[in-house]
Amino acid sequence: MIQEFRNEPLTDFSVRENCDRMKKALESVRSQFGGEYDLIIGGERIRTDEKIRSINPSNPAEIVGFVSKADTLRVDRAIGAASDVFQDWKFVPAEERSRILFKAAQIMRRRKFELAAWEVYEEGKNWVEADADVAEAVDFCEFYGREMQRLAGPQPLTLHPQEENELYYIPLGVGAVIPPWNFPLAILAGMTIASLVTGNTVVLKPASTAPVVAAKFMEVLEEAGLPPGVVNYLPGPGGKIGDHLVGHPQTRFIAFTGSMEVGLRINELAAKVPPGQIWIKRVILEMGGKDAIVVDGTADLAEASQGIFSSAYGFQGQKCSACSRAIVTEDVYDKVLAQVIEKAKEVTVGPVEDQKNFMGPVIDQAACDKILEYIEIGKKEGQLVLGGGRAPGDGHFIQPTIIADVDPKARLAQEEVFGPVLVFIKARDFDHALEIANDSIYGLTGAVYSRSRKNLERARSIFHVGNLYFNRKCTAALVGVHPFGGFNMSGTDSKAGGRDYLLLFTQAKSVSEKI
Repeated sequence: MIQEFRNEPLTDFSVRENCDRMKKALESVRSQFGGEYDLIIGGERIRTDEKIRSINPSNPAEIVGFVSKADTLRVDRAIGAASDVFQDWKFVPAEERSRILFKAAQIMRRRKFELAAWEVYEEGKNWVEADADVAEAVDFCEFYGREMQRLAGPQPLTLHPQEENELYYIPLGVGAVIPPWNFPLAILAGMTIASLVTGNTVVLKPASTAPVVAAKFMEVLEEAGLPPGVVNYLPGPGGKIGDHLVGHPQTRFIAFTGSMEVGLRINELAAKVPPGQIWIKRVILEMGGKDAIVVDGTADLAEASQGIFSSAYGFQGQKCSACSRAIVTEDVYDKVLAQVIEKAKEVTVGPVEDQKNFMGPVIDQAACDKILEYIEIGKKEGQLVLGGGRAPGDGHFIQPTIIADVDPKARLAQEEVFGPVLVFIKARDFDHALEIANDSIYGLTGAVYSRSRKNLERARSIFHVGNLYFNRKCTAALVGVHPFGGFNMSGTDSKAGGRDYLLLFTQAKSVSEKI
């Protein structure tokens, strides 16, 4: 009997044994730097001449791995392999497919420190963030495995005296899964296993800055007993193979997490019907955010300041759920600003293989340049009160930055920066604060710190985001607890980790027989 779902516990790094295990994992992973990783199509490993050089953003001179780069011919081959395997995989019982997910969860638990260590080096996540990412991947396996068994069971229908009626959820077909680099295991695993457990097959195109972690996930799936060709590993440039994958007539659905610009392009390409395509492609998008934390005069200011700080600077602000706008009523604005500044001043920035560093690098030089450009814009739009430049070291390190007294219409208050940059905006009162919070093309996460029940209920009704939190930070959604997805330009509100998520990867078939 399957036990009730429970979230995977996080590792306590205040325990010396856990620290020792993480250090050993880091040493082991470092000894594997420079390894080669092949494409995987239909279970066959294919090595190409062109490579993606996966770089350690804490030290760009270090190459984490050399990953074979796919071209459009390999895309066609991978889609063909996935299409062939789909003919058998779609008939594999849901219980059997779920069992593979449960096995994958066990494997990831066993390899937890190692997988986290790969994230430390390839993505620049600190120990806590990397561990949480692995735990979330485990959660997705456990949660979606149970959900598939629920969906595979009898579905409630209104009884008819002269008929026997049933409803089935059947798979769609071949899916393109295009995950982001910032949650290289959790989101990648979530979208991939949701696809396969519902009976679909997958062409997986990982982010070019996170292909090695994706290769490690493929190892997990293979060890768990997933048949060859159900998931095909195809790293390569998004503009080249990504467009071809999305537009291919045999691609049935696309699951994407990333920037608004890329997501909108995928949506546009997927809407076109090439010759030979006989369906409307399903598009599942989770895009960006310009997330706000609202604080009023009744709030516990210490808790609010901590929540703003944690949400803004966890993983260098490189989360779609990160707080990039602190909107504070004028009666407590100066106090909250001062407290957040003091917390951010204490942040240590450097290589995150060293446990003492809270903030590591941003993902690459392009991201670094973009963030610094935004900071220069911000200096003209508000008052720079902390940071504002690069942090010492060879990596892509940026200081935690705060720009105060920013106009709600300013670029830095409207555009997604995706880095450790926080703006403070002063509101006249609570209603004005909510008005500012809603003045965005995005609608992903938000939080309100208040002791006023009236204010909380008003926010519950009109703060227009997919994930709204009261008196807690706006990051760290838990699978099964906080189904995740946003409104407007934040995506299709897919609600990953929720009870309706797997429905996005299926189609309902109703069967009626006269008695």
